Amino acid sequence: MASENSAHVGMVAAEASGDLLGAHLIAALKANRPELRYSGIGGPKMIAQGFESHVAIDRLGVRGYAEVLRHYREIMGIRRQIAERMLQERPGVFIGVDSSDFNLDLERRLKNAGIPAIQYVSPSIWAWRGWRTRRIARSVTHLLALFPFEPALYEKEGLPVTYVGHPLADVIPLDPDKAKARAELRVPAGRRVVALLPGSMAINRRPAGMRNSARALALSGSMGIRSASGCPT
Repeated sequence: MASENSAHVGMVAAEASGDLLGAHLIAALKANRPELRYSGIGGPKMIAQGFESHVAIDRLGVRGYAEVLRHYREIMGIRRQIAERMLQERPGVFIGVDSSDFNLDLERRLKNAGIPAIQYVSPSIWAWRGWRTRRIARSVTHLLALFPFEPALYEKEGLPVTYVGHPLADVIPLDPDKAKARAELRVPAGRRVVALLPGSMAINRRPAGMRNSARALALSGSMGIRSASGCPT
């Protein structure tokens, strides 16, 4: 962290999942570098770790193209605001936590101004839009990857990538207590269970499809259906 304010880490997490990842990252950094301070945009979990958020994270929590278009000017205004603040404060490093659609342009602007820019969580280029590797490499100084196969995807672009793993791997036990989980979820012992775990895009774009799938499975009578919050069965 060789800049004018090396003890300052700028960060942006634009949604709840990024807030969780950012909080874990701050906690890990605090254990090794307790003198660091953190600011930018974050949610309640990051704030609980001592993070100073200049913008409420829920102002960026929009889903779907229609909602993004409705809030486009506000979102772009927030990005300009945080960019100008980071350029003024010049943190030792900036870390964009996931949310690449929001963070990459911000990171590129900061990188071009001489501020090291790190993207924490690779966009899912292995699933779609693989052409984005070049844009990502131009935008950031370093990338922190959650999955072990991701560093190789950036080799041809010459972008330094470090596999750091997913922090939830330290939280979820390797050998979970299945009986306890069944009791907490009120699932009878021996009954087959299908868990519906929709992501945020599925909840907002295809909730009816998820519910219909759950009902079709439940009608078979041989399965218990449990859903993540946001998509009731």
